[in-house]
Amino acid sequence: MALNKAPYKGTRDFFPAEMRLRNFIFHKMAEVSEQYAYEPYDGPLLEEVELYLAKSGEELINDQIYSFIDRGDRKVAIRPEMTPTLARMVAQVHREVVKPIRMYAIPNLMRYEKPQKGRLREFWQYNADIFGAGVLGEMEIIQLSISLLKSFGANAAQFSIHINDRRLVDHIFHTMIGLDDASNKKLYKLVDRKNKMPAEKFATEVRTIIADEAKAKIFESYTALSTPEEIKNFVGETPILEIFKHVGDLGLSEYVKFDPSIVRGLDYYTGLVFEIFDKHPDNNRAIAGGGAYANLLQIFNEPSLEGVGIGLGEVPLTEFLKAHGLMPDHSKVSIDYLVAYIHPEAENMAMMFASNLRSKYGLKVEVMLGEAKPKKVFSYSEKKNVGSICFFGDEEVKGQSVRVKDVAARTEEILGLEEFYKKLGTE
Repeated sequence: MALNKAPYKGTRDFFPAEMRLRNFIFHKMAEVSEQYAYEPYDGPLLEEVELYLAKSGEELINDQIYSFIDRGDRKVAIRPEMTPTLARMVAQVHREVVKPIRMYAIPNLMRYEKPQKGRLREFWQYNADIFGAGVLGEMEIIQLSISLLKSFGANAAQFSIHINDRRLVDHIFHTMIGLDDASNKKLYKLVDRKNKMPAEKFATEVRTIIADEAKAKIFESYTALSTPEEIKNFVGETPILEIFKHVGDLGLSEYVKFDPSIVRGLDYYTGLVFEIFDKHPDNNRAIAGGGAYANLLQIFNEPSLEGVGIGLGEVPLTEFLKAHGLMPDHSKVSIDYLVAYIHPEAENMAMMFASNLRSKYGLKVEVMLGEAKPKKVFSYSEKKNVGSICFFGDEEVKGQSVRVKDVAARTEEILGLEEFYKKLGTE
């Protein structure tokens, strides 16, 4: 029986064209992160399941992780998210390193989910986190997120960041409404699903958790909040107002809005929570999210350390870029020079020429292996993004020269090798 040539459901094969696209995205992620002085890190593909049991949400543990018993009788999982691994790593070093700690990664993750548009089982996710910076760290993550999407050419007409604060929500749910821990957790889960259910069903389920009509009215007033002024009038001073002040001072108000439905499902969030939404009508959905957490290190018997981060999957990001026409064409490989030799006597000269371009000038150079007539060379070059074509024949060997065709300008000239190298060095 022949084996199936398709990849496992919810995963992908990355041929060169797909890798060019992925590398383009990863390069932007790394470039912007390092502009903000975040440093790269990585961790193991496998972690013990207990790491996720300690702090991740029930849905992740019960329905989405790939777990198994290894040969040492340990229950392990392929990492479904990166924050617990990062917390474990920071717990090892936080006493010795200078703060704030800024780190980023683009890990390979797996979750057992139903594959659909913008969501697969295997994916790569950009993570950037800062520890030990408080509310200013929360502001920096928002600023970094905006800078990252702007680096792809996106603007405020194409995306927005919806923010909330678990401290604000806890104050309203616990203090103003008076919910117990069990009811508080149920209401969190319900609010997290608010935009995925009919309004009538949402209102009915709220009443099953908050039976008291006066308290239900308080909850309805909370869900109607939309501006910093309304928040202040409703609860007084609260940390999210400081976030909005910084947003305004930095000129980023057009990107950021308050959204009471953003609470995030994972249990470890303790402060700012946010989701980034695509505004395109054909892709109107959250493409990224994140938030602040203060207690993750406690599972390692370490003191609290405030952290905040973003998670942005490359799958929804790709859908976002394509929807807004922001993805460059990666269908063809880009090379600086295509080198061809028309006669076998020119083979060695062509090989040495290509080697010089690579080693001395750092250029991308492809050699057509075997002698090739110009017609074949031109036909081949059309399948790639070629800057220039360099031909070598018996005349070029005799004259120690090269015939150079600029593909875009449609010009051609014959240059001595020394002249060519001199010209190249001044460009």
